[in-house]
Amino acid sequence: MNVQQASFRDAAADKSSEPFILDRSSFPQRVASVAAAAAAEAEDVDRAARFPQTAIDAARQHRLLGVQIPQPFGGDGASMLDVTDMCYALGRACSSTAMIFAMHQTKVACLVRHGAGSSYHEALMRRVASEQLLLASSTTEGQNGGNIRFSTAAVERTDAEISLVRNATVISYGAQADGIVTIARRANDAAGSDQVLLAITKKDYTLERSLEWETLGMRGTCSAGFELKFTGSADQIFPEGYDKIHAQTMTPVGHLCWSSAWAGIAAAAVERAQAFIRKAARGAGGQMPPGAAHYTAAKMTLAKLRAMITANLDIYLAHEHDERALSSLDFQSQINLLKVEASELAVETVMCAMRACGLAGYRNDGDFSVGRLLRDVLSAPIMINNDRILANIATASLMSAVPATLRD
Repeated sequence: MNVQQASFRDAAADKSSEPFILDRSSFPQRVASVAAAAAAEAEDVDRAARFPQTAIDAARQHRLLGVQIPQPFGGDGASMLDVTDMCYALGRACSSTAMIFAMHQTKVACLVRHGAGSSYHEALMRRVASEQLLLASSTTEGQNGGNIRFSTAAVERTDAEISLVRNATVISYGAQADGIVTIARRANDAAGSDQVLLAITKKDYTLERSLEWETLGMRGTCSAGFELKFTGSADQIFPEGYDKIHAQTMTPVGHLCWSSAWAGIAAAAVERAQAFIRKAARGAGGQMPPGAAHYTAAKMTLAKLRAMITANLDIYLAHEHDERALSSLDFQSQINLLKVEASELAVETVMCAMRACGLAGYRNDGDFSVGRLLRDVLSAPIMINNDRILANIATASLMSAVPATLRD
């Protein structure tokens, strides 16, 4: 696969089987404009650990924040294929911008898939489309780390009013968001796994910073910790339980979008390695430099990563409206393994690109520098720790049979 390709699919792929007609012709141009804005500030965003404001403003201008909202509610009705392509393109430009976009689109997917029929959530969909609201996610809490299927904070009810106080150790771009999608225990007497999802807007909550964000990479996501205090109404709770939302939307969409962003980072690294090898070969009269073998490994690993994401995306799209299939152990294990394997492959790809470029890749001040990309992609195995995911899959799969043949 050519690393210059901007999407996961060949541009000539047949889309005639799609269930509705959507003019996608403007998407590449809109995304390219946002990616250009993101690339222009990527170095400064990393250096200053600041929010990529110019890139997000460009995403608003080109109406990408509401691109997934159905057309009747004012959006483009973009598919998950469209969204993952956008994550990939932005990953090639600025890691932090891509991850912010990926997390936002995961929250929007929850709103689209599970907010239908709720007047509050349908009104919020219209606002996301018309005002291009940026939605953050608050799932990490206290000492639970990445265990988002267990909540400590509970929804408090007083007559028609509800409230929530949450020790959110990480809320990516929380201070810059227009709203937050967060989980909580259904009530004070509910089990930690009996959770609800809430969509709340800025006028309903306050954030008091509790932890700073001084990290190796992904510095522009501004993922500080906050005490979240919310007061609002019960209709801000999604009508469906979080267990269903988590299995059918939060996990698969999150992992597909994150993986696509990581693949974009890897593609940017491979592109720099390719440029370095070409320049070195020209300078040596056509003789390949020592790093050529590492470039080959980087390109092949990137191809494997892209193919893995595409395969999982195909499976998700095939079962997008089949609740039973999405909740099955097989699908849940596979989509969780996508996160693990994609994060590891992305790191491997960028590391190979670094070795292909040698000192030129190690430096921070040249055209072939891969340092920022490596620092950013190293967050991938840590973001919801891979060891935690593998342990959970092992527990869930102990009761399933080991296949007896290759085709089982």
